[in-house]
Amino acid sequence: MPQMILALAILTPYTSLHSQSTNAFNGFALIDQSGNIGKPADCRDQYELLRTYPIIHPKGIRSTWHMLPEGRPYYRKAGKFRDGAVLVKEIFLTDHAKLTTADAQWASRIVQWFGWALFKADAPEKHVATDYKKDCLSCHVPAKSTDWTCVQGIRPA
Repeated sequence: MPQMILALAILTPYTSLHSQSTNAFNGFALIDQSGNIGKPADCRDQYELLRTYPIIHPKGIRSTWHMLPEGRPYYRKAGKFRDGAVLVKEIFLTDHAKLTTADAQWASRIVQWFGWALFKADAPEKHVATDYKKDCLSCHVPAKSTDWTCVQGIRPA
C-alpha cells in the first residue's frame, strides 16, 4: 500500500523528500506510528489556496485545494508535486441567491476533506476511510498518469 496523506498520496519514499530541499515540509509527520493519517489542523491559515471551483451536483458543491506555499514554485516549474507535498481538498455545500448583481453561489458549510484520506465535517480528526482500494482508488483511476492526483482544477497558472 503506498504511503498516503490527506487529499493525495505522498508521492515517493521519505528519503527523497530531503534530497529536494532541506527545509521542505515533512508530510510524513501527518502519519503516526500505526500508519493513521492526520488532517493538518491549520490548513486554511498555513496553506495557500491553489484553486476553488464548483462541482456540478444537485446539492451544489464547491471544491477548494490548498497546499503549503513552498510547494507552488516546484509545481509550477516541474508540473508535478514535490515529494512529500501535502494537499488539502475541502468540499463545501453551497448556497445561492439572486442578488442585485447576479445569481450568486457561495460555500456555506464544510462537508469533508478527502482524497487518499477521508475526514468528515462531523469528525474532522478521524480518518474514516478503511480501505483505500475500496474507499478512495476508484475516484483516482482517471488521474493515474498524474501520480493518482486529480489536477484538472489545480494546474499551474
